[in-house]
Amino acid sequence: MKKIYIVTALFFAMACNSKNEKTEEVRQDVISAEHVHLDSNQLAHTPIVLVQAKEKNISPIVKVNGLIDVPPQNMVSVSMPLGGYLKSTKLLPGMHFNKGEVIAIMQDPKYIELQQDFLIARSKLDLLKKEFERQKDLNASKASSDKVFQQAKEAYESESITYRSLTEKILLIGLNPDKLTEQTLSRNIPIYAPIAGFVSKVNVNIGKYVNPTDVLFELVNPEDIHLSLTIFEKDMENLYLGQKVIAYTNNHPEKKYPCEILLIGKDVGSDRSINVHCHFEKYDKTLVPGTYMNAELVGVGRNAIVIPDESVLHDGKNNYIFIAKTTGEYELVQVETGIVEGDEIEIISASGKDLTKEKIVSKGSYSLWMKMNNVAEE
Repeated sequence: MKKIYIVTALFFAMACNSKNEKTEEVRQDVISAEHVHLDSNQLAHTPIVLVQAKEKNISPIVKVNGLIDVPPQNMVSVSMPLGGYLKSTKLLPGMHFNKGEVIAIMQDPKYIELQQDFLIARSKLDLLKKEFERQKDLNASKASSDKVFQQAKEAYESESITYRSLTEKILLIGLNPDKLTEQTLSRNIPIYAPIAGFVSKVNVNIGKYVNPTDVLFELVNPEDIHLSLTIFEKDMENLYLGQKVIAYTNNHPEKKYPCEILLIGKDVGSDRSINVHCHFEKYDKTLVPGTYMNAELVGVGRNAIVIPDESVLHDGKNNYIFIAKTTGEYELVQVETGIVEGDEIEIISASGKDLTKEKIVSKGSYSLWMKMNNVAEE
């Protein structure tokens, strides 16, 4: 679409009487402010190509933006439930790791105390269980009183609770209670990777004490990474599940990432937008969560009247085309444009004219405009 600047012919009516002859010459070329006339000589030197508007099914290209995101179940914040000192770790942001791999070693005296309490409770529980079973047999044969049996039962059940509680604490710090013995008791507690993926953040350094609420590492499983787009209300009608999307970054717009819409949000935010989640057809490991992305999606198609894009002129506010009336005579018509698709542009309205029945200037429209402009400047 060519950008031009209109100089109207209105000032002719305001010109002084001394320019009447010149105004008459202008009227030989310009019939009115909306018409321009070319004589045979001008026609011979002005290449004019006429076309007719056609009806065509077009699809709007909606340009949006968003961020690389991952679902909550694919992001893990690693912490130490009992706190402690970080003895060692090899993790760095961006590093890959496997599920079950040791990613850090923690150290603290309370780990030793916990393991000690657990081993003592397990040993004591074995003795109390045997005593409970012995008293049960004796009580059944009335060889011991009910009181002694109840005391043995209560002691066993109480220690069972203590043992169960310590077992859960042992599991909480990542140890296997079945493999814990006095020979395996250690001050060092390994932290195992709960998923396979990449390191997003490392928030601690070796030797630092961390509280139970502190996040040591943030891990990401990229298997279900997706693109979260922000779609405004005016474009919602162009969305549907399975719709193809092309995404690209600001730094490398030439590198395209094909996606597909998997989920369309139902809640409209205060800024009149919704979130749309897209799945990458092929994930690129260089794309990390939080990366800003641009995207283009093809909207729902509709029938429209289109003409060559080069036919339309623009003055900064309005759009115009020239229509051929008779030989050498052309009318300037204001139009409202829509979607540009390739080298064609949609015409929504044309001052009440049916463009499918008109001959529209394609090549040469700018020359006609300049002709009208130059005449006005005279």
